[in-house]
Amino acid sequence: MLPDDDLGWLTHLAIRHDRDIPVLRELNDLYEGTAPLHYIHPEILREVGDRIQAVSLGWPMLAVDPLEERLEPLGFRYPEADEPDPDTPPEELASRAADANLMRVWQDNDLDEEAQLGRLDALVMRRSYLAVGTNEDDADTPLVTVESPLEMYADIDPRTRQPRAALRRWAEDQDSLVRLPEEYATLYRPNATIWYDRGPQGWREIGRDEHNIGEVMVTPLTNRARLADRYGRSELTAPLLSLAHAANKIASDMMVAAEFHALPLRALFGIGEDDLVDDKGNKLTALQVIMGRLLTLEGVEAGEVKPYEFAASSLSNFHDSLTQLAKHATALVGLPPTAFGVVTDTPASAEAWRAAEARLIKRAERKQTPFSGSYERMNRHVRRLQDGDWDPAARRLETIWRDPATPTRAQAADAVAKLFGSKEPIITKRQAREDLGYTPGQIRRMEAEDEVAAQRDPVREIVRLGIAGQPAPAEVPPTNGPPVVEPAGVG
Repeated sequence: MLPDDDLGWLTHLAIRHDRDIPVLRELNDLYEGTAPLHYIHPEILREVGDRIQAVSLGWPMLAVDPLEERLEPLGFRYPEADEPDPDTPPEELASRAADANLMRVWQDNDLDEEAQLGRLDALVMRRSYLAVGTNEDDADTPLVTVESPLEMYADIDPRTRQPRAALRRWAEDQDSLVRLPEEYATLYRPNATIWYDRGPQGWREIGRDEHNIGEVMVTPLTNRARLADRYGRSELTAPLLSLAHAANKIASDMMVAAEFHALPLRALFGIGEDDLVDDKGNKLTALQVIMGRLLTLEGVEAGEVKPYEFAASSLSNFHDSLTQLAKHATALVGLPPTAFGVVTDTPASAEAWRAAEARLIKRAERKQTPFSGSYERMNRHVRRLQDGDWDPAARRLETIWRDPATPTRAQAADAVAKLFGSKEPIITKRQAREDLGYTPGQIRRMEAEDEVAAQRDPVREIVRLGIAGQPAPAEVPPTNGPPVVEPAGVG
């Protein structure tokens, strides 16, 4: 049964959030490479811990970062009408490429940096959150923050698929040895946002914002949601993690083998374990003797000691195992094998590189659809706080993304040059600038500079527009053969 008061919702959401936090922390540790290693016996770790560090290859990070690097929103726009007003100047139509007001709010809240962190957390820990609130200092610039799933939790209504309540909790001075940590919470309800702190008697209300919007102003940025699971799933899937754990184990075993067998092993026949002590007179363990690359064996004639040296072992079997595991892992995440360190003697061609990235590009395009819905819902809340009423046109907002197939500026410029720099351009100059990722303000400044350049060179402008309003003379199409010479006397 759902709670019927604010404190009841706070307790309900805190319990559900506490149940999720251990799993989210584990996913975060797996991404950071700080999670405990699997498949390694504790006795081995205990013996070699002072000599060899366990190896973490960082495959979970490699599986997430290349995907996040291709997700970059450029702006938001209202869709143009199917039949715009014919009296609308072309400059005004062109300026609708991205909404200047929404981009201003986006920039004022530093979301070009913060939103990237939110997408990364969503890919790793299933989801992150976008919270909108009123700004007492500037009512026309609502506060928009990106929140971690380790601090925030939202309850999803199974009928509307939207949050019906959300809770953010955090503590200050957690590492202080002098004072107790101070705990705070913010409860988001459809018509109010309430702030709490925790005292000896529990949570107490310290502030309230009665916005009366009718919606919870928190939007989950959910990754890999399913019809029966609206809370998302991580890109660190069980098959990928099992391969990563196996690779870390083999890499750690390779380091142990390199310590014990990759260098020649010396043997002394004729002495026993009791004859080997450390500098303090303590008897060495068998593993300490092996780690010292010295093997002893009793059973020969007394007083006779025979030295011997064994050849070093090859580590190629570890290399081959890691290569096979890397090929399976890259197939799961849609990356070329070279991303996980698999290098072949024959370098891949440009066509092979593009083919290897095709699945990664498609994965990035699929991520843009659900993430766009979250950003658009956030912007509808922004407009609601600005205007005091819902904007019907905001239901059709669109998110402008950078093309995931051209993640670098050089690749984007090459693609645009092929579309605009041809003899018959496929796109306009303004569209080319948009595809290169320039903001509307930068594009308007470029167009103003183009006008100044045209005024300095009026002849060029006349040729471009046509003399006296007439179209410029068309080029004479070339002929296939030599010019035809008419006979003399023919007029």
